[in-house]
Amino acid sequence: MTRDYIDINDFTILVEESTAIAPLIDACSFEEPSIGVAFYGAGNVEVSVEYPENQIPYTHTKGLALSFYADEQVKFVHKVSADKPLQCIVIVTALRNLDKLPNEEGEIFSNLLNELVNPRDSYVEGPRFFMSPEMNTIVEQVFKNKYHGKTKMMFFRSQMTVLLSHFFGYLASSTTEKLKEPEQNKLHLAKDILLKNIDNPPSLSELSRLIGLNSYTLKKDFKNLFGVPVFKYLQNQRLEVANNLIRNENATVQEAAWHVGYDSLSSFSNAFAKKFGYRPSQIK
Repeated sequence: MTRDYIDINDFTILVEESTAIAPLIDACSFEEPSIGVAFYGAGNVEVSVEYPENQIPYTHTKGLALSFYADEQVKFVHKVSADKPLQCIVIVTALRNLDKLPNEEGEIFSNLLNELVNPRDSYVEGPRFFMSPEMNTIVEQVFKNKYHGKTKMMFFRSQMTVLLSHFFGYLASSTTEKLKEPEQNKLHLAKDILLKNIDNPPSLSELSRLIGLNSYTLKKDFKNLFGVPVFKYLQNQRLEVANNLIRNENATVQEAAWHVGYDSLSSFSNAFAKKFGYRPSQIK
């Protein structure tokens, strides 16, 4: 398990990563009433928010951005396992610090997260959504970074400021409608089907039939929930898998392209370069 703490003005940032062969519990809490945003990476860890006589589970956490208010009675419990490691970034500030935040950040909190600034319980959930591609990229870079010491902290500070800006920018411009839990579960099933068949995915009509939604609703609500269209999400995941295969020397460029379903090496290379800014052949 690794935990890094960074202080920026009156914000505290926790960057935590944990893997486990056998299941384990990782819990954290706050010393005083606080407002925060948690960004979850690729691990898809299970989370339970626990406070007196209440327990709120979160099971689909990969790519989740979760804003919240929590007082001293609240405990965030992560259930870490071999297939669900923890990757979490928490940006938090004490409620008493809102008026002290620079650059009108306190006003931004008050305008966009009013239910958290004026809480009615020990734990209050604010806006929750799956991160935009820009936010996902920042989170991925944080957990893939190879820096150490002061350079690592400098990198973290720069990325956290941008990540929080994207979060509030998304809130300010978002017209996302609230999807009911049964519809969300069907969309998560669609995502799981795509990931399990990444080299040979079903067509949109086949996917619609498998999850019990019509194609129009699937396209509209998938983008609404995950921030990107169905097959843009699939392409991003294909390229992430291929990038890891090549970078970890588990496959050649050609083998990685085949593994994720690309028949054309040039098409794969062009898509890869567009996403990452460099071609797969340039990975050392």
